[in-house]
Amino acid sequence: MSLVGFSTVATITLLLCVLTGPDRDDLDEFYTGYSSLSPMRNGLAIAGDYISAATVLGTSGVIALFGYDGVVLALSTALSLMLLMFLLAEPLRNAGRFTMGDALTRRMPGTRSVRITASVVTLASLLPLMLVQLAGTGQLMGFILGFSGESMQTGCIVGVGALMISYAAIGGMKGTALIQILKIVLLLGSGLLVAALMLHRFDWDPGALFDAAAANSGTGDAFLASGLQFAGSVSPGIDMISSHLTVVLGGACLPHITMRMYTADSARQVRRSMSWAVSGVALFVLVITVVGFGATALLGRTVVAGADPRGNTAYLLGTRAVFGAEVSTAETVLFTTVTTAIFLTVLASVAGMILACANSLAHDVFAARVQDMTPRREMLLARLSAAAVGVPAILLATLVQHHSLHPLITLSFCLGASAIAPALVYGLFWRRYTRTGLLATLIGGTLSVLVLMPGTNLVSGSPVAAFPDADFTWFPFTTTGLLSIPAGFLCGWLGTLASGRPRAEEQRRQYEAVEGRILAGAIRRRP
Repeated sequence: MSLVGFSTVATITLLLCVLTGPDRDDLDEFYTGYSSLSPMRNGLAIAGDYISAATVLGTSGVIALFGYDGVVLALSTALSLMLLMFLLAEPLRNAGRFTMGDALTRRMPGTRSVRITASVVTLASLLPLMLVQLAGTGQLMGFILGFSGESMQTGCIVGVGALMISYAAIGGMKGTALIQILKIVLLLGSGLLVAALMLHRFDWDPGALFDAAAANSGTGDAFLASGLQFAGSVSPGIDMISSHLTVVLGGACLPHITMRMYTADSARQVRRSMSWAVSGVALFVLVITVVGFGATALLGRTVVAGADPRGNTAYLLGTRAVFGAEVSTAETVLFTTVTTAIFLTVLASVAGMILACANSLAHDVFAARVQDMTPRREMLLARLSAAAVGVPAILLATLVQHHSLHPLITLSFCLGASAIAPALVYGLFWRRYTRTGLLATLIGGTLSVLVLMPGTNLVSGSPVAAFPDADFTWFPFTTTGLLSIPAGFLCGWLGTLASGRPRAEEQRRQYEAVEGRILAGAIRRRP
């Protein structure tokens, strides 16, 4: 039934992309879908883009293995989207048009170097996440469908990757938005049913669920207290703060999330869209909390860790366990719906990331180089860029599928928090911010992450690291945020100071010329 569900979803979503994709050579239609989505549909699409397979499987696994610390991670995920909603969403929509490069160059037009750097950072931050989603596809489908052959898993990666390239190239923004909407509705609907069944097993008493999870965790009361996840760190408290700060600042600043701000037609619509998105993500945080604790309560922490040391199968294990020994037809259909929703989550998440990378390459790199490039040619370049990004991602995913992929997830969030977040905050709100400062932020933040990341305990020095048999840890924390986030902001400040007062005053005047549009906004009229 799962295989039938996967095939059905693949067919329907591909058909949706064909039916809703651009029918003429219009950049606004391909990049933003003419901003025609209602606030509710746009909000659901944002939530769908935001909730990746790493969130569904990884965060629920952390909850199942580490209890309270996992719940804090899930709440940090929701808080990140709230930060985007209240601080950056409206200025981003007002400043940008199609890509992050548009938003960053609104106040300093004609700076091609900024666009190219923004495109490079976009690729660097999203490619690791794409690899994680794609590489996990083979193992996920093997777990669901019951096969373990490496050739079958590789075939699944290639097939799913080809589908995702097709979604981005054919559907554009509107086509991928509809897939995201279908994904979030299916994911939330099935998840709420599973969470209700889980609570029903414990007489609708969350306290009984938590107590049973703690008793079955093998750690006792520590499961419901802070510190279990970072117990092996040299400084657990600092490591926890650094990790959650990275999630809060980096999660919602990743380019495939910020590009959804440009699909809103007005500042009022972006506010309403974000309200729907935050509500959807908060509801899903409750779902994975209940299912994650339920997996430990019903099966035990040892069983969850035995199936996957990172707990990535906890969501599926909890769903299967809640049905009991005898499974009815309705419960079989529900489990099939859950597995199909996760499969669709992988499809939709990577399709959105490929689209963000393709848009950035076509619009910020190629179109900025050629004066008066025709819309037809730019759209062709965007579609070719989707293949140019997707094909190497598929090949790399087949090579890393049997390694620990958690460092790649962390790398993406660290780049979002250390390079993109400081650039957006400075670029949208600091009057004297210069081109040199912007380049220093993007390059300095990125380099600080790339230098520190190999020394973290996710790369070596632990059984679940990418290289478990080696130990070259010299920065003994889970993320680089403790140093790389301040480094990103510091580089931007120093770069602006190095530009000199005359250049800073010139940038201040240019910013003030567009300040009303960036901060107050105006309805963007459709062509």
